[in-house]
Amino acid sequence: MTLDALARSFGQICLEAAIPVMEVYESDFTAEQKADKSPVTEADKRAEDVILKALAKLMPDVPVLAEESFEAGVRPSVEDEFLLVDPVDGTKEFIAKRGEFTINIALIRNGEPVAGAVYAPALRQLYLGGETAFTGAFKPGDTLQDDRLSPAQTRRKPEAGMTAVMSRSHADEQTKAFAESQGVTEAISAGSSLKFCKLAEGAADLYPRFGPTMEWDTAAGHAVLNAAGGAVTEPDGAPFRYGKTEAGYKNGAFVAWAQPRA
Repeated sequence: MTLDALARSFGQICLEAAIPVMEVYESDFTAEQKADKSPVTEADKRAEDVILKALAKLMPDVPVLAEESFEAGVRPSVEDEFLLVDPVDGTKEFIAKRGEFTINIALIRNGEPVAGAVYAPALRQLYLGGETAFTGAFKPGDTLQDDRLSPAQTRRKPEAGMTAVMSRSHADEQTKAFAESQGVTEAISAGSSLKFCKLAEGAADLYPRFGPTMEWDTAAGHAVLNAAGGAVTEPDGAPFRYGKTEAGYKNGAFVAWAQPRA
């Protein structure tokens, strides 16, 4: 299976997982609090169950690190190849009914995200990244059709000043200072892994993040951005890697670029 075909398979799984996500989203749900004080809803658990069952059929021999099962203590050994799953990224957006939450699946090989899918079910927008990047409008439960996908590509660096996309709730002073140092003159907000997708579809140039994230938060968006012509690095330009077992799969600071630095 090619990486593009794999990304499409991930996309189809996301579309199916979106059915229970939207059932919860449109109900009078209540949020719980995990051990790390972050919120979680029934949507996370139901979507992850759909995703894990589908991945067990698609890639039965590849270990999966998924946010909710990881929280419950399911932590398989990972080596050169593994899957990262975030069943609902942007739970705060989900709870606030802002719509900018996503379902994320990515394949990691040798520390790099090589295929991924990001789906925003409330916005009905799907992003795929393998060898190439695509985006298209699909409803939860739709069958993914290639003729409804369009290529996604990052834009050239603008001459008049760059646009940064930042988290609505995590844009701290360090992040803002870094953006200014890179010549950013405009900032837009976006929730969840959609920040990577804004770069991938040519709507922004830079996404700096100095606050805490986990690997499953970023891997699928990173795969989409890579496929669209962008890159993700550490702030000093070093490669941004996955499989950080000793760190508990926690990410350090990173910068996503529409145009990779030379």
